[in-house]
Amino acid sequence: MSSLNNLIKEKNIKALILDMDGVVTNTAALHAEAWKTLCDSYLRQRGEHEGKHYEPFNFMEDYRAFVHGVPRLDAMRSFMKSRGVEVPEGSPNDDENENTIVGLGERKDFYFHELLKQNGVVVFENAVQWIQQQKEEGIKTAIVSASRNCLTIIRRANLEKLFDVRVDRVVAAELKLHTKPAPDIYLEAARQLGVKPQEATVFEDAIDSIKGAKHAGFGLVVGVDHTQKREMFENSGADLVIKGFAAEVKVDDESSVNS
Repeated sequence: MSSLNNLIKEKNIKALILDMDGVVTNTAALHAEAWKTLCDSYLRQRGEHEGKHYEPFNFMEDYRAFVHGVPRLDAMRSFMKSRGVEVPEGSPNDDENENTIVGLGERKDFYFHELLKQNGVVVFENAVQWIQQQKEEGIKTAIVSASRNCLTIIRRANLEKLFDVRVDRVVAAELKLHTKPAPDIYLEAARQLGVKPQEATVFEDAIDSIKGAKHAGFGLVVGVDHTQKREMFENSGADLVIKGFAAEVKVDDESSVNS
């Protein structure tokens, strides 16, 4: 039995609260592609109009620095500021045709949904299998996300029934909760599951969100590291850092589990 499974038993954990993207699903690549399509086309058009050259969106550096785990409009503001570009805020009713922060956010979402239709949702199969095994043992489960696309994504991946509770950006807005990296959505998920924070484990792949969950007093905070930055996860307060769930899945034939 792995250290994660041991810790869950030792700490008498009753619930799992899992971030969606980067832990259960792997839609980061689609989000990054949508961001690059949006930002590059806008900056190219603006540069041609102004007679300037703006540095294109960088898949790795810009996505991690400005987008990952950050609400869409906040990410848009930060990225455009990094390029020295001032974009009007716009109004909440702006659609994807408007060159405003709100409009560009809607256009990015349009590109993302088109990519989702074309490519489908990639899931971490070992994570899904492990969660199913935990549910069979009586552990409650919740999925959380800073995205308003959470429900669409888990439905496309046929994962909706895997989770007892969903607290995403839509739910957070309805309840007037602070978004990540604040721990509000984890705390709300624990509340809806009927457990205390110290009885729940949070799984996150974003450094700032790990700090938020740790500060909120959750019984176990697990960093899911796909970036080879274990030390950063540990320094952020993660009680345990894992690269994935392959080692956690209980199987009769270990060769049948994909890494």
